[in-house]
Amino acid sequence: MSFVVLAPEALAAAAADLAGIGSAISAANAAAVAPTVGVLAPGADEVSAAIAGLFGSYAQGYQELSAQAAVFHDRFVQTLQAGLNAYAGAEAVNVEQSLLDAVNGPSRALTGRALIGDGANGTRPGQAGGDGGWLWGNGGNGATGAPGRAGGRGGDAGLFGKGGTGGAGIYGGKGGDGGNGGWLFGRGGDGGNGGLVGGAPTEALPAAISTVGRVALAVTVVTVALAGYSGPGGPAGKAGPAVKVASGAPTS
Repeated sequence: MSFVVLAPEALAAAAADLAGIGSAISAANAAAVAPTVGVLAPGADEVSAAIAGLFGSYAQGYQELSAQAAVFHDRFVQTLQAGLNAYAGAEAVNVEQSLLDAVNGPSRALTGRALIGDGANGTRPGQAGGDGGWLWGNGGNGATGAPGRAGGRGGDAGLFGKGGTGGAGIYGGKGGDGGNGGWLFGRGGDGGNGGLVGGAPTEALPAAISTVGRVALAVTVVTVALAGYSGPGGPAGKAGPAVKVASGAPTS
C-alpha cells in the first residue's frame, strides 16, 4: 500500500502560480494578434502579397493552437484546485470523525450509547431506532413492522434532540411509538402510521371430492380476508420539558 503526503498550502500556491502563468500567456497571445495576423505586404507585387498571406495564415494557426492550449491550461488548473478542495474536505471529515470516535468510544464502552451523535435507524422489520447521544443527538427512526406486527419504536434523544419517528405498521399492525424528545430541549418523535390493510386467512373449508379414475382429489377452498382492520397509529414521544423564564422588575 502506498501512502501519499500532501501539503495543501503548497498545492494551493502551485495552482495560483499556474493560473498566473496562463493569464500572462493569454495576454501575450492577444497582443500578438494584430501585428502577426494582419502582416502588411512589403511591396505591391504578387510575390510580396503571397508572402504576407503565408505569414498571416501561420499566425492564424498559432492563435487557434494557443486558444486550445489556454482551454487545456484552464481545465488543468481547475482540476488541480478541485483535487485540493476534495483533499481538504476529506481531511476535515477525518479529523471530525477522529474527534467523535475519541469522545464517543469511552461512552459506548461504559453505557453502550454514544455521547454525541444521532441514533441509527432500524433496518430489520419492527426494529427500534437507536438512541441519540447522551449530550446531543436525535433518536433513530423505527423500522416498518412485519405483516400484522407493530412498527419499531423511535429512539430517544439525549439532553438535546428530537425523538425518532416510529415505524409504520402494515396489514393491521400497530404503528411504532415515537421516541422521547431531549431531556432539556427537544420534541418527541411522531408515532408510526397503523397498517391500512389487515386480516388473516380464514379456516379452510372442504368443498368437494371428485374421483378421476382411481385417484380421489380433495379440493379445498381457502378464503382470504381482503380487508381487515387498520392498525392504530403509534403515540408520539414525550417532548422535552418547557423552559420557563421569570420576568419582573428588579427589587431595590
